Amino acid sequence: MTTIGIIHERSQTTAKPAESRSRVQRLLLLAGLLSSLLYVATDLVGGMRYAGYSFASQAVSELMAIGAPSETFVDPLFIIYGVLVLAFGVGVFREGVGRSSALRITGALLMGYAVIGLTGPTLFEMHQRGTNSVASDVPHIVLTGVLSLLTLLAIGCGASALGRRFRAFSFATLLTLIAFGAVTATYAARLAAGQPTPGMGITERIDIYSALLWLAVLSVALTRRTSARDRGLRP
Repeated sequence: MTTIGIIHERSQTTAKPAESRSRVQRLLLLAGLLSSLLYVATDLVGGMRYAGYSFASQAVSELMAIGAPSETFVDPLFIIYGVLVLAFGVGVFREGVGRSSALRITGALLMGYAVIGLTGPTLFEMHQRGTNSVASDVPHIVLTGVLSLLTLLAIGCGASALGRRFRAFSFATLLTLIAFGAVTATYAARLAAGQPTPGMGITERIDIYSALLWLAVLSVALTRRTSARDRGLRP
């Protein structure tokens, strides 16, 4: 075998693991988009499987409430959602290694969000409104607060990762989350008391879907950047 042939063979052997790692990285980053799509689908289908459920006045958490008609359907899907966010967090962290501390921190926050969030459908579900005391739902309320904080921190840290337009989009998302989160919080006492909460489902979903959109945009942007970088390195 000639020297040129040996070099070519070695380069092909070296390229295969690199291509495999790149493929894994793209799949991890795409998990962010998939997680957002799954969440929306779970919310919509779960609500339709819950007789009498109102998207306009009831919380998403009520779909997975203990004894809710939709509980057995949505719980496994929300767990899968959490696993997908965890995978995305790993991908974001890996994307930031050696390139961006903002992405590393964002990835770590997303992983924390995902791991803690997995306890929601398994350990800290709320009770159906009007069926239990407020004290019994305190763990769920605390969990929701922690997840909201991690979401805000992840968006704040990730804002500087992809340029001016993404930074502006991130800040707009933060303002939306804070504003509609504050409005949604005003319904807490009525929800805890089992009273009607007209409009709460709308404000909460604007809040949640804004965060999901940010996650999806970050996922697509990082996936495209990774693909472009791989094409540039490919001989």
